[in-house]
Amino acid sequence: MYFHRILSLPLNERYSIFLFGPRGTGKTSFLKTSLPNALYLDLLDDSIYSRLRAKPSRLEALIPSNYDDWIIIDEVQKIPQLLNEVHRLIEHKKFRFILTGSSARSLRKKGVNLLAGRALRYFMHPLIIQEMGESFDLSDALRIGLLPSAVARPHPEKYLESYAQMYIKEEVAQEGISRHLDSFIEFLEVASFSQAQLVNYSEISRELGIDRRIVSSYFTILEDLLLAECITPFTKRAKRKMVAHKKFFYFDVGVFKATRPMGPLDSAKESDGAGLETLFFQSVRAVNDYYNLGYSLHFWRTSSGDEVDFVLYGKNGLHAFEIKRGDHIEKRALAGLKKFKDDYPEAQVHMLYGGSHYEYHDSITVHPFVEALKKLPQILRATET
Repeated sequence: MYFHRILSLPLNERYSIFLFGPRGTGKTSFLKTSLPNALYLDLLDDSIYSRLRAKPSRLEALIPSNYDDWIIIDEVQKIPQLLNEVHRLIEHKKFRFILTGSSARSLRKKGVNLLAGRALRYFMHPLIIQEMGESFDLSDALRIGLLPSAVARPHPEKYLESYAQMYIKEEVAQEGISRHLDSFIEFLEVASFSQAQLVNYSEISRELGIDRRIVSSYFTILEDLLLAECITPFTKRAKRKMVAHKKFFYFDVGVFKATRPMGPLDSAKESDGAGLETLFFQSVRAVNDYYNLGYSLHFWRTSSGDEVDFVLYGKNGLHAFEIKRGDHIEKRALAGLKKFKDDYPEAQVHMLYGGSHYEYHDSITVHPFVEALKKLPQILRATET
């Protein structure tokens, strides 16, 4: 099953390109479809990996003389030193590279050559409703997420069960990121209970029986592996005392659901609520990137408990979004948005819910959840007049 992706790369320019994104988001399929005649080198291929790791200068010998098409190097983070050779070939041979990566950790180390501005950076996300069209189903999305590699499989749950383990084996263990692999595996499960919640390092530290600084480093590892993101509170021109903690999200709702254990003492309602927030989170990240909207993503929560799930701030305006599972809206559910609007009268404020009709409560627009996902590019381009 192939979906037309909205991501657009400047393939007619002479710049080389970094294309980042978690495993399974479809980077390789996208590039092979877009550039069928490109030279493709996969660093997950043991023979190519071993050859280039031993001597990165061998890269030139893999490229035909007078070659003038794109050269794709998949999973470039496997050999960070290869970037020096890529840089040399860009400078002296005028080759054009597309370098994909599913981890930013080894590429962030001091001294790694990131091509000194000679490569543009792009990011590929899980699928969004604009790419899936009529095949999008909300219940399926909340159950298995929107990774193309999961959506296209006959048994996606089995694939998702092994997804985090694949990263642990191939990234964490191989690169020696974590000295205590067992505690990191346990941490992945504990982190799932922080999904769409404020991160409390001390509480997680006590639960795992490890130092708080190690817990903090584990969250950083998840972000470096592109598996998760922590968003910060919106504090610009704050009129109230705000919380200082960050809010945690695995990057895809299917990965979150597969990582989080469920038993008779676990609340399905709580998990589904976090899943709905995650689906919006991953959708808004992708729309923001693909349409070049330039928003920074935050949440808003006061020390007294007033909150808004998501705040987007940037060149196109200020938007606040609250996500609710229910199919009807009670007035108390609007309280956080109203207080945010009081503090930021220029903001556009939105409630997304499980009902089927639009509602309007003073300045708050209430959207059916799926309709809001469909119209997200238009919503985020709009500014209040």
